[in-house]
Amino acid sequence: MEHFQSEEAHLVVAGGGAAGFFCAVNAARLHPGKKIVLLEKTGKVLSKVKVSGGGRCNVTHALDSVSELVKRYPRGGNFLKKSFSRFFVPDTIRWFSERGVTLKTEADGRMFPDSDDSQTIIDCLLREADRYNVQVRRHAEVLGLEQTGGRWRLALAGGASIMAPNVCIAAGGYASAEKFAYLTVAGHSIESPAPSLFTFNMPGNPVTGLMGVAVPEAAVRIAGSKLAEKGPLLITHWGMSGPAILRLSAWGARLLQEQGYKFTLIVNWLPDMNENALRDAWTGWRQELGKQMVGTRNPFGLPSRLWLFLLSEAGIAESTRWAEIPAKEQNKLIKLLTAMEFPVSGKTTFKEEFVTCGGIRLSEIDPLTMQSRLAKGLYFAGEIMDVDGITGGFNFQHAWTSGWIAAQLEGSRD
Repeated sequence: MEHFQSEEAHLVVAGGGAAGFFCAVNAARLHPGKKIVLLEKTGKVLSKVKVSGGGRCNVTHALDSVSELVKRYPRGGNFLKKSFSRFFVPDTIRWFSERGVTLKTEADGRMFPDSDDSQTIIDCLLREADRYNVQVRRHAEVLGLEQTGGRWRLALAGGASIMAPNVCIAAGGYASAEKFAYLTVAGHSIESPAPSLFTFNMPGNPVTGLMGVAVPEAAVRIAGSKLAEKGPLLITHWGMSGPAILRLSAWGARLLQEQGYKFTLIVNWLPDMNENALRDAWTGWRQELGKQMVGTRNPFGLPSRLWLFLLSEAGIAESTRWAEIPAKEQNKLIKLLTAMEFPVSGKTTFKEEFVTCGGIRLSEIDPLTMQSRLAKGLYFAGEIMDVDGITGGFNFQHAWTSGWIAAQLEGSRD
């Protein structure tokens, strides 16, 4: 076992996710003959890749404008402007295509492998690792990191250690600040972690009786803040989910954590209208639909179950004729349609695609090399940095970009 105690490598990558793998396989190709070791603390590599996009892997997003893409990152946009100048969406598409994996674009811009199977991406990365002799070690957790004599020593669980002039930390987002302790030893500051991309819990709210109802477009905002989003919304048995809610959770990650996940969500079910516009248009509907019953005539294109729920909440019987809705109930319905309030208490992680905001402070990393500004030979890739995107392939694009840049080992030592 002695040989393993003092093992040497050219680059050690800590973390077997998308960013770590992309760094390791690209580094092995670019630095032939050099020993590249990838360490994964669990028994599985690329586990987030496997489950993402419902098992299809949302590889990236079809936006070819850097300035547009960076707007999809609640944290890290300015940093990414620079790193995306080196490796961007077309580069990702080309990289996979050159290795036999073609991607397709869906109507909302998300890109998936043609196979609709995340295993295609995993197999491609594993083949690359094999082809360039990356040594992949599972059940190898990094417990400590220290610089000694111009090299890095990584202490591993079980007492082993490995030395290398270059280290790339791609360990993903940690849920608690303590997990970053071994990196603060290298002098780095941590922006404290907070969950991002989660759904909103509404315990006991009657709206949960509509579980399964999907609204193609709703406007949602957090009361008392400037946080607002539009998009598809899904009512679940615990509250609300869907792209509009997930995006709101990402932009509000810090604020909502501070509020202990207790806040008021305001939903406009008719996102193209506000309360005044709806009030102005209402007279026309009363006249046009006068004799029809409100329960069977819904002019807003809302799902039927939702419409009946809103009528019930406003105290309007389904058999009421449009022309006969009393003024008080009419006002209540207009309010419910454009600014319905839902108390939120708690959150639920969105499937296995959890993301954290927080991580290594970006001012301490060079966006053009991913090298630490504080310590030579130390690189970062992926979610360990204080960068996070909304859903739609943005977090993976950051993983590929940062992994590819780190793999260049600019400023590396032999």
